Amino acid sequence: MTANAIIFPIIVHLLTAIVLLFLWRKTAIQRILSIGGNVLALVLALSLFLAVRENGILSMQAGGWKAPFGISFVADMFSSSMVLLTSFSGLAVSVFSAAGIARARMLYGFFPILHFLLMGLNGAFLTGDIFNLYVWFEVIIIASFVLMTLGGRKAQIEGSVKYMAMNILASMFFLTGIGILYGITGTLNMADLSLKIEALENRTLADITAIFFIVGFGTKSAIFPLYFWLPSSYHTPPSAVAAIFGGLLTKVGIYALFRMFTLVFVPDQFLSNVLIVLAVLTILTGTFGALIKNNIRRMLSYLIVCHIGFMIGGLGMYSEIALTGALFYLFHDMVVKTNVFLIAGLIRKLGGTMNMDRLGGLYGSYPLLSLLIAVVLFSLAGVPPLSGFWPKIYLLEAGIMDQYYVLLLALIVGSFATLYIIANMWAKICWKRRQEAEDTLPDEFRPLSNFRKALLVGPIVFLAAISLYIGLGAEDVVSIVKQIAREMKDPSLYIEAVLDRNL
Repeated sequence: MTANAIIFPIIVHLLTAIVLLFLWRKTAIQRILSIGGNVLALVLALSLFLAVRENGILSMQAGGWKAPFGISFVADMFSSSMVLLTSFSGLAVSVFSAAGIARARMLYGFFPILHFLLMGLNGAFLTGDIFNLYVWFEVIIIASFVLMTLGGRKAQIEGSVKYMAMNILASMFFLTGIGILYGITGTLNMADLSLKIEALENRTLADITAIFFIVGFGTKSAIFPLYFWLPSSYHTPPSAVAAIFGGLLTKVGIYALFRMFTLVFVPDQFLSNVLIVLAVLTILTGTFGALIKNNIRRMLSYLIVCHIGFMIGGLGMYSEIALTGALFYLFHDMVVKTNVFLIAGLIRKLGGTMNMDRLGGLYGSYPLLSLLIAVVLFSLAGVPPLSGFWPKIYLLEAGIMDQYYVLLLALIVGSFATLYIIANMWAKICWKRRQEAEDTLPDEFRPLSNFRKALLVGPIVFLAAISLYIGLGAEDVVSIVKQIAREMKDPSLYIEAVLDRNL
């Protein structure tokens, strides 16, 4: 595979979106083309991942300008894995949307905007230039804002205002940090920044600059105390949109934090303490918020916040074991969070509501579906040997070894609280009998054709199978995340690949 193939996962979504714009009112064709585009994106992402695993880090210099003067695109094991996981979620959401999104919303441009969003995500993962990362973030924000407001319901508009306001604030801190960084180093290439920051004598200035990026990326990732926009907005759009948001949007902020704080700002004691304090508060805030919610999507939104804290805690500890656990959790969370929001949409069609107190009896009507939901939910909760269990083992081991006892306690509280919340959710939805007064709730699922039912359930099965592989085939995933963790601890291979120089 040539270096130019790095940008193929970006180009395929760009071209798909442009073609879909010319078919604005032909929603049947849009469904087919969107699914086809995502299948092609998955094939290209898998090819890129396998090429990186076999040949090592690939880099491309746009326009032939050598780094650090041009714009670099870089595919290492971390970025190629993120692109692959994004393609899994993108395909699942596209198939689910073919039956789960109303035609009226498709006429507002749902499918082309979805592909512009996926293009922005892949661009953010593959760029090697800090300002280019900012540009891709803005592409993501614009596309996600349009998706959130499609349909124009009052709740959507209210949620989107909070979402947009906080993301503009985050972008302001991000751009300010970029300006300071360029002022003190004279470069925007992340590999070159790694060398320049390492040689910087004024460590206080470096730490202050790092805080701007913590605030910017932390806001986009919903870290305490700038998390409140997420549970206030993620419950408002259609379930397919909420799925791509819950599974991917916060994770691009986490990706940026991991990239910047292992390549450019290597955590010293000060930065490590800041990240760990934020992680503890984020875990506890998300946990307590989820405990008091009866609306499925509001509850899942708080669990996103809680589990973001797990990943930030791993970054704060900054040992190879901790990074292994945090990266494993990131990969697991991208798949399972996408899936639980799709499940929430399916439950809405089955029961006509998101209120768990008004649901029940799903196991009696759909036993196989209830068992499928159980597999996904308990993967999220980390029941052994499912996918959420293994990263927690690494995080707990790192906490014990490095004596981060407060973080360790927060991880334990968050884990058991998640298990309780998920078990209670499944019991209320599937096991509990629905009250007689509620028996008239509409089952919007039954009138659908078998084909449309397959479009709704198929993506959930697809992502559940991936989650099962991550859990039952944990040895393969561990080998990948350990390689990424080693590359993070020693970024010399990344720098050599981008700058084409030996260190």
